[in-house]
Amino acid sequence: MMMSRGAGRGQEPGGVEHSSLLGDEPVGGDGFVSATHPIHGVPEGRTPTAARRRWGSLVAVALVAGVVGGGIGLGGGMLLMDSGSPESVLSQRDPVTGAQVNAQAGTVQYAASKTSASTVDIAVRSGRSGAEGTGVILTPDGYVLTNNHVVEGGTQISVTLPDGTSKSAEVVGTSPSYDLAVIKLDGASGLTPAELGKSSALVVGQQVVAIGSPLGLEGTVTSGIVSALNRTVEAEGDNGQSIIYNGIQTDASINSGNSGGPLVNLDGQVIGINSTILSSGKNTGNIGLGFAIPIDTASRVADELINKGVATKPQLGVTGTDSRSGAAMVSQVVPGSGAERAGLKPGDTITKVNGRTVSSFADLVAQVTANAPGSTITVTVADAQGDNPRDVQVTLGSQEDTSPQTTGQTDSDYERLDPFGFPFGSIPGGR
Repeated sequence: MMMSRGAGRGQEPGGVEHSSLLGDEPVGGDGFVSATHPIHGVPEGRTPTAARRRWGSLVAVALVAGVVGGGIGLGGGMLLMDSGSPESVLSQRDPVTGAQVNAQAGTVQYAASKTSASTVDIAVRSGRSGAEGTGVILTPDGYVLTNNHVVEGGTQISVTLPDGTSKSAEVVGTSPSYDLAVIKLDGASGLTPAELGKSSALVVGQQVVAIGSPLGLEGTVTSGIVSALNRTVEAEGDNGQSIIYNGIQTDASINSGNSGGPLVNLDGQVIGINSTILSSGKNTGNIGLGFAIPIDTASRVADELINKGVATKPQLGVTGTDSRSGAAMVSQVVPGSGAERAGLKPGDTITKVNGRTVSSFADLVAQVTANAPGSTITVTVADAQGDNPRDVQVTLGSQEDTSPQTTGQTDSDYERLDPFGFPFGSIPGGR
């Protein structure tokens, strides 16, 4: 499936227009998603405060309308009382199950209540522009996990805690390839860390809850299900840099400002970090297709950022392109890499990783980077025609993550970088 990489490219065939990382192109049958915009909370040039003021006004308008309506109803009621009614004819009852009062484990209410105590609002300023996102508290002393695109380029970071207090923060480290970052709050103590779960235990159809600050509305809770796993998501940020990752797909409503916030199971365990949405046409909001970075990957990266200030990513050691058979064709093998030691050669076609079908070279990137550096993966390799498959074991190398998995050059270059710092090679059709 041909994918356009740039945001704001105009109308695509089929009425799809690129608009917003939380992304821009339909999901194909191969599970490949092209997305083109990080979930920034506030449009460039508008400060987070202005955004809150704007939405506050909208809420106030609704509240004023409610007051007017209530006033009319109250007036009618008072007239009725004045005409001789000694008591109200209406009554209210306590909830039957009590679930509305006391959250029970395994419910959306429980998950929201538990995780909201570990979720923060992040406002970032850079010059006269600003953005807003969400973060997950990792430690009592103020380490917070969020998206790299939330804090990227920011000069001032302000974090609003669940109790409403505000603290300044500094970036500890970033992982551009995974769109993750860790910040540290100044003078924080006694915070409630989020409970991290395991994304490897997820199943399609299970309920999940998203918490964040969409459009500046702090502490917003939405719910849905895991609608797909192992989606290859290609997202392009405002700076033109692309990111490829293996994502969790959900229909829980997430919008601009949810970036970096938690996706949790009904036990209140964080199983993903919200990062991307798919939009169509002129609709830049949620259409039921959002994507989160699996917590199995995010927790490894966060640990490295906290301990060393820099994260690592796995190194396969090949360059390549999409094959005609719908897999990944190897163009070059890097000397001394795990791929060379495993016997991979130019012209080979990689059709599977750990038993999962590879549908494109970008899909190969996503599947490889879902593994930790130093781990051993099973790669199914065929000839140029996709025939005579064989399984080989490849031990992945390690490289510091200082640049995105895919750093698009220009469309005329038709070249990408793999997650290991080596060119992917020519992409047919300039995708």
